[in-house]
Parts: sequence; C-alpha cells; structure tokens
Amino acid sequence: MAAARRVSRPCRAAQASPSRGAAGSTRPDRPGRIGMSGIVGFVGLGRMGRPMATNLCRRGFRLVVNDVNRAAVEDLERHQARGAATLAELAAESGIVVTMLPNSAVVTEVISGPAGILAHAKPGTLIMDMSTVSPETTDAMAAAAASAGMTYVDAPVGRLASHADRGESLFMVGGSDADFARVKPLLEGMGSTIHHCGPVGSGTRTKLVNNYLAVSLCQMNAEALALSQRFGLELEKTLEVLHGTTATNGQLKLNWASKSLIGDIEPGFTIDLAHKDLTLIVDAANAARVPMPLAAAAREAFSTARARGFGGQDFSAMGDALCDLAGIEKPRLKKG
Repeated sequence: MAAARRVSRPCRAAQASPSRGAAGSTRPDRPGRIGMSGIVGFVGLGRMGRPMATNLCRRGFRLVVNDVNRAAVEDLERHQARGAATLAELAAESGIVVTMLPNSAVVTEVISGPAGILAHAKPGTLIMDMSTVSPETTDAMAAAAASAGMTYVDAPVGRLASHADRGESLFMVGGSDADFARVKPLLEGMGSTIHHCGPVGSGTRTKLVNNYLAVSLCQMNAEALALSQRFGLELEKTLEVLHGTTATNGQLKLNWASKSLIGDIEPGFTIDLAHKDLTLIVDAANAARVPMPLAAAAREAFSTARARGFGGQDFSAMGDALCDLAGIEKPRLKKG
C-alpha cells in the first residue's frame, strides 16, 4: 500500500458490545471465530499491552503470552494465561497472534525474523499488530504474512493507558471485512470504540494523523502554561478560561489534569515514545510530500526534552521540561 493510497471508504465506528454469559460475566462472542485452535497469542506486555491482555483473560479468552519481561508474563499467568518461553511456541499454538510492541524494528523482528511468528505459525493464522509503526512496516509485514498463507490486521490504539486499564481503548483498524469480523470479539474485549478504517494499512495511517495532533498539542500546552507561569497567573483560573473557549483540548483538560499538573509524571505514554511517533509522522509526511513544519518543530522540542533527561517521563511532562529550561516554576494545581 503506497503512502499516498486513498482509503476507499470512511471509517466505520462501532461501540463494543460483547455478549454476556452465565451470571452476567462477559464472554467472547462466538469463540470459535477466533481461530483454528481457539487460542490467542499475545506478544508485548508493556504499559498498554498488559492491561489489554488481562482484560481478555477476564472475558474468558484463552491466551498464551510472551514478553521479554518475565514479571509481566507471570502477572498474566495469575490471570490464567499460559506463558510461552519462545515466539515459536506461542505461534505454533495460536489461531490469532496479537502484537503490542514499542517500534517498527521490534515489530519486524517479532513477526518476520528467523525466530518470529511467520516462521512458526500455521497457514491461516491471523496476525493483528496494535503497535504504532511506520506505514512501510505495516505494508511489509502484511505482504510477508500473505506470502506465508496468513492474514494481517493493523489495529493501533487510541486513548491513554488508564483507558486500557478500564477496557475503554479505541482501535483504528485496517483489514479486510472478513478479518475485521474475526478480530472484532477481541477488540470488544479490550476497548469500547472500534473504527474499521479500511484495508490493511489504514489503521496505521489513521493513528499517525491522530498522534500528530495529540502529541503536538503537548508542546503547545507546554508553551502556553509556561507563559502563564511567567506572567504569574493563577493556574486554576487560567485553565478555567482555556477550557471555556475554543482553545480547549483533550490533552490539557483530561491527560494533563490527571498527570503532570498534579505532580504525577510516571509514564502512561513516555516522551521517548511521543518523539518516536513524531519521527514516524514527519518521515511519512516527507515520503508523501506533505509539508508539516509544525510537526518538525514539535519533534525537536521533544528532542530537547529527551536531551535534558525527561525522556522516560509521561508526555504531559513536556510542560515541566519547558519550565525547567526557562527557569520557571513547574505548573501544579493546588491540592484540595
């Protein structure tokens, strides 16, 4: 799928509505649709992947899981998943394999590397990648899956880690109608809103558009709040004004208010990952010959934050990074 390819139909949104089993427990909708074995492989149990896999276990899906972090695997084993020692073991057992990984290089190695999924999964296996990667990576992995007699879906995730904890994630899905129907019960088990955005590659490209706005807004918020701090304005009143005009944005109103503005900079989504996404966005835009000067400027602001040691903090801490650079007190809401 070329970078300039147009999606032939608009995104279709679906509110998740998994069926209910005995005693009101949530059960997968017709588990037989999941795959030949009825077993779902899940690779990548980080801050987003772990709660998603946990929610699938709670909803009755049979999971086999793998991660480089053994503690994360053990946590899923406590939720009745089975830990696989290798990707080969996981792939051989699974009708569907879900990946939730940090970057394009890791996705490529896990899926198409010599010890990866394609080398060991059965023909007919469906691979669903929920990572945020380059469009070229998605296209290449989909082509490799097709050559191996398998199918591929890209389903990157919207919203925050706290939404993943509650099973309220949003998914942007690229894939055929048949493959979308096959993974929909899984997506319903992990989220509350599902958008089928078109053929393979559409989910990844939609995610880059989404993250361009979400991540770039962090830099604009950082500059606005640093200026308000320098002016000596009361933060609560300033936010009240901003949230009552067209200047309002979800990052400032929802994420920042529950993270950095109350002093919580533990990552739901790190500045390092936000920088990675901005790099993907700028590179994809360059390939498509779409000028995005604000995206490039925002990326370099994130580069500065990383260079000053903020890379592992939540991306709402961009406000702290800028205030630190300018010698301004960090913006914090008053307690109580």
